[in-house]
Amino acid sequence: MSKYLLRLFVTGTSSRTGTAIANLRRICEQELGGQYDLEIIDVLQFPDVAEDERILATPTLIKSLPLPLRRVIGDLSDKEKVLMGLEVHPVRTENSGGVAS
Repeated sequence: MSKYLLRLFVTGTSSRTGTAIANLRRICEQELGGQYDLEIIDVLQFPDVAEDERILATPTLIKSLPLPLRRVIGDLSDKEKVLMGLEVHPVRTENSGGVAS
């Protein structure tokens, strides 16, 4: 299985930022089985990185690997929409109710 490379762009330490980070970490742990690297980037501290990635709204999540590149904007509270938007195929185990792959 390929490791997912994720970058979450946030603005400061607002409650919206905290919610997005918590939601994403929960989804990653539940669905990706630890097969991911997550980088959290505060656009206030690193505006040049945000500009390079053309970030217009936060929170924005970018999946760089595996290709294709995908983006999801919002608080990441809807797990199914996040997974679908990123074209992420969750790891299924017998304990999660899916079929082991």
